[in-house]
Amino acid sequence: MKSRMLRIGSIIMLGAMVTAGTAWAASTNTASTHVLNAKKINGEVYVKASSLTSALGGTGTFDSKTNTYAYTPTDIPSVVKKVSPSVVAIIGKPTDIGSADPRYALAHGTGVIIRADGWIVTNAHVVEDMTNLVVVTADGKKYDAVRTHHDEASDLALVKIKASKLPIAKLAASPLKVQAGETVVAIGTPVSFSLRNTATSGILSGMNRSVSSAYNLLQTDAAINPGNSGGPLVNMKGEVIGINSLKFVEIGVDNLGFSIPADTVQYVTNHFFKYGHVKRASLGLELEESWSALIGIPTSDPLTVKTVTSAAAQKAGIQNGDLLYKVAGKQVSTIVELNELLKSYLPGQQVEVMLQIDGDLVTRKLTLVEG
Repeated sequence: MKSRMLRIGSIIMLGAMVTAGTAWAASTNTASTHVLNAKKINGEVYVKASSLTSALGGTGTFDSKTNTYAYTPTDIPSVVKKVSPSVVAIIGKPTDIGSADPRYALAHGTGVIIRADGWIVTNAHVVEDMTNLVVVTADGKKYDAVRTHHDEASDLALVKIKASKLPIAKLAASPLKVQAGETVVAIGTPVSFSLRNTATSGILSGMNRSVSSAYNLLQTDAAINPGNSGGPLVNMKGEVIGINSLKFVEIGVDNLGFSIPADTVQYVTNHFFKYGHVKRASLGLELEESWSALIGIPTSDPLTVKTVTSAAAQKAGIQNGDLLYKVAGKQVSTIVELNELLKSYLPGQQVEVMLQIDGDLVTRKLTLVEG
């Protein structure tokens, strides 16, 4: 059976769980080194308690009577307790229900509260074809909701409810600092809307994955299932490091889930709030990856220009068949690498590109366009 990358949304029809068409859209800490603020006094090293809890999570209490400090390490139950209040379930009616009974033709997913006045981030595929949106918060309150922003390239969207003083999730700082093997927790609404705020745990299996995506993804073996789409992947400090989006499905393949990293979430949502949409910078070129890049072999092969789509690129003398080696001094061999690099730019800005044109390596200034 051919491997399939499936979005982990969920649809309920006639009381049974089925896929939307052919796609679903969805331990102890590993040892590591942490750099903490410290002072050396009379040969002894003293570490700030706030640095300890900031780096490792957990809580600490100082007892002035006994001059002792009690530190409680973080664990999965405490992480779930901390993050769950900011996780919501989203349900609505798909626009295309076929011959199903409208009373039971529903789709659902998950979202994360990012602003206390009712702003919720979720996957674009959860809400793009959904009407009559309803959000249910962790405390059981129900709100009518509207989709306000939508970006298919990143698979992210914003949903708004009329509420205030909501508990918000903390997104991990950008650039995201994670490592393979660290414990993670996924929270969402798998399979049935009655299973809201289900938590599963595992490890971060890998970073910088590019699978059916425009940007890098995180890989995890924490169980994510239809309905988990839009829910958080959380580290042991209770920070959201990713938004769950995809899983790999094939007989004999287990626990291959993928999440949109927090820095991509911040990039997209910042553009939503500032510009109303993602002002995505583009070279104005349609590019093709080498054979090695397509199948995942490490390579330094350049990208091939297939089509010149902007006047700025034409003015720079770029033609079909030219080879693109570097952008802003950085080598690019895959479309995802290029997309990640261009997140730092806006349309209208200039960037230096290195290409092979007519057999010669040349450097040109190229004005970016909106892609």
